[in-house]
Amino acid sequence: MTLEEAKIEASSLAEKINFYNHQYYQNDKSEISDYEFDKLLERLIAIEAEFPETKTDDSPTQRVGGAITKNFETVYHKYPMLSLGNTYSKEDLEEFDKRVAKGLEGQSYEYFCELKFDGVALSLTYENGKLVRGVTRGDGTRGDDITNNVKTIRTIPLKLQGDDIPAEFEVRGEAFLPKEMFAKLNKEREDIGEELYANARNTASGSLKMQDSSIVSKRRLDCYLYSMIGDKIKVKSHEEAILKLLAMGFNVSKTFQKCQNIDEVFAYINEWETKRMDLPLETDGIVIKVNSIEQQQQLGYTAKSPRWAIAYKYKSEAAISVLKDITYQVGRTGAITPVAELKPVLLAGTTVKRASLHNANEIQRLDIRIGDTVYVEKGGEIIPKVTKVDPSKRNSDSRPLEYITNCPECGTALVRVEGEASHYCPNSTGCPPQIKGKIEHFIQRRAMNIDSLGERTIDILYQKGLVKSPADLYDLTFENIIDLEGFKELSTNNLLKGVKDSIQTPFESVLFGLGIRFVGRTVAEKLAYHFKNIDKLASADYEELIAVPEIGERIASSLLEYFSSEENQNELSRLKQAGVNFEVVEKEVTLLSLALEGKTFVVSGVFEQFGRDEIKEVIKNHGGKVISAISGKLDFLLAGDKMGPAKKEKAEKLGVTIISEQEFLKMIEG
Repeated sequence: MTLEEAKIEASSLAEKINFYNHQYYQNDKSEISDYEFDKLLERLIAIEAEFPETKTDDSPTQRVGGAITKNFETVYHKYPMLSLGNTYSKEDLEEFDKRVAKGLEGQSYEYFCELKFDGVALSLTYENGKLVRGVTRGDGTRGDDITNNVKTIRTIPLKLQGDDIPAEFEVRGEAFLPKEMFAKLNKEREDIGEELYANARNTASGSLKMQDSSIVSKRRLDCYLYSMIGDKIKVKSHEEAILKLLAMGFNVSKTFQKCQNIDEVFAYINEWETKRMDLPLETDGIVIKVNSIEQQQQLGYTAKSPRWAIAYKYKSEAAISVLKDITYQVGRTGAITPVAELKPVLLAGTTVKRASLHNANEIQRLDIRIGDTVYVEKGGEIIPKVTKVDPSKRNSDSRPLEYITNCPECGTALVRVEGEASHYCPNSTGCPPQIKGKIEHFIQRRAMNIDSLGERTIDILYQKGLVKSPADLYDLTFENIIDLEGFKELSTNNLLKGVKDSIQTPFESVLFGLGIRFVGRTVAEKLAYHFKNIDKLASADYEELIAVPEIGERIASSLLEYFSSEENQNELSRLKQAGVNFEVVEKEVTLLSLALEGKTFVVSGVFEQFGRDEIKEVIKNHGGKVISAISGKLDFLLAGDKMGPAKKEKAEKLGVTIISEQEFLKMIEG
C-alpha cells in the first residue's frame, strides 16, 4: 500500500466509524455488530501505525486513550462558567417570572426548560470544526485542561458535521458516569476487596482527572451538551442553539421543552419529577432559561449568575426516622460495614428499614447515636443512606457511639490499615461470612463458573459442616448432598458434575477465584501469563512481582501476604490434589524456521493480522523467545496499537529496538 492509498482508506474508515458511532450514541441505532465495528477500528489503527502521516487529531483512534498527563495545565475560561441561582420553591419561580417580566418591560417572552444533570461541568472549544480543548469548570474563572481525557468520551464529537459551523466557539456540557457503568465499576471493586465508590458523580469527577487516558477510556463516560457560546454564533434563541448542536453531531438529551409561560414550566417540572428516575444518570432539578438570546442580553447578569436563568431543584428523596440500632456486616474480604437499623419509614415508594453508614469516619462525622432522629435519603446511591441527625430531638442521656473493636461474627480483634477508611476482620479462615463469601466468589461465572451452586446451597453446605473452604467442594460425595433440603438425584448429580468440570477452568480464572485481595480478573490474567503457573507465582519475590506490567506495590504486598500464609498454602495443595488447573497450558511449538533464533521479544498492543497470543506463537515457531519484562538485555519490543506509553518510554530509555508488525513480518519472510 502506498501512502496515498493509505490516506484514502484511513479517511474512508474514519468516516464510517464516525457515522456508526453517531448512529449508536445519538440515534440509538446499531447499524453494524460490535465485532464489525471493532474490526474497522483495528484496521484504522493498523494503517495509522504503518503510515503515521495518516493520523489526525480528530481520528476515531483518539478515543482509546493512552496519553499520560502528569500535571493538568490551568486554563482561563474565555467566557466565565457562572453558576445558577437555585430554588426549591415554586413560589420563588413565580417571583423569578415577575422579575423577568419587569426586566423586559411588557415584551412577550418564552422559556426553555432542561433537566439539571448531576455530573461534571465541562467547556469544550472547537476551531474549524475540530475539538481542540476540553476544560473543567474549576472555580468558574479557570479550570484544568483535560483534553486527552475528554477525547475518550465517545459521545463528544472530535470533528463536527455540516457546513454552517462557526470558526471558533465553546460548548458547555455535563460529563457523567452512566448508572450501569457505575454499578459495573463497583462490582469489579467488590471482587478485588476494594471499598465501593460512594456515588457516580464523584467517580466521574475522579475519572476525568486520571493521568492515564487509556484508563479513562475504559470507564465509558458520557456527556450531555446544553449550550454554545461564541462571538460569531448566529442564533436568535436557546432553542435554535440546541437544534444546531444536534445538527453538528453533539449528544443533547432529548428531555428539553420550550414553554410559553410559567404554568407550562410548572407542568414540565411535575412531569419529570418521577420520569427522570428512568434516565441513565442522576438528575437533581430543572434549568429554566429565557429562550430569546436578545432578551437574555437585556436581562444581563449579577456578579455570580445570569438574571435570565434559574435552577429549580427537586427536594431529595428523604424521610425522617429513628435509629433503633447499628449492626455490622462482614464482607468477603473482612471489611466491616456499619448499617443503621431504622424504625420503618416510607421512602421513594418503598419501606426502608436499613441504611448505610459506610464506615467509622462517617459515624464520627454525623455524631450519630442510638435513639437519634435521623434523615434518610435515596440520592445517587442505590442503597439508602443516613445524611444527617437532628440533635434537638436527642435524649439527654445519649452517649457518643463507640465503634466496635471486635468482629461481630467471630470475635476477632479488628484492624484498620493506615490510609483506609474501613476496619477489617483478619480472621479470613475462621470468620463465617468471609468463608461463605470466598466460596461464593470462587464459584462465580468469571471464576470457576460452577453454576449448579448458589448462595443458598453454599449456606446449607456450610451449616452442615460439609464445606468450609473452596477445596472442600471437591471432596463432596453423592451421599453428602442427596439428603440435603431441596436436593434430588438429578440436582445432586448436576452439582457434582459442575464441581468436577470446573477443574478444567483456565489458570487465570482459577487465580481470580482464589479471592486474593486487589487481584481482579485483569490482574489475574497478567499474573497467570507472566508466571505461567502457581508455583512460580507463589515463589516470586517483591521485585519480581512489581516487574510485571501494571502490578504495583499494593498488589505485590497482597500477593506476598497471601502466599506466606500456611492456611492458604494448605488450601492450594488440596486444590492441586483435586486436579484444579494451576498452569497456563502452552501449545506445543512447531518450529518453522530459525529466523528469530536467540532473539528475545516483548509483545505489547493490538495487532492487525494476529491476536496477542497468536503473534507470540509465531515468534516461538521461528525460534524466538517471548518474555514479559523490558530490560537492557531485550532485543525487540514488538509494538502494536494501544501499547502502553510507559513501555515505549522504558524501551527507548534502555536503547531497545522497537519494531512494528510490518517490520516483524519482514524478519520472518521466507
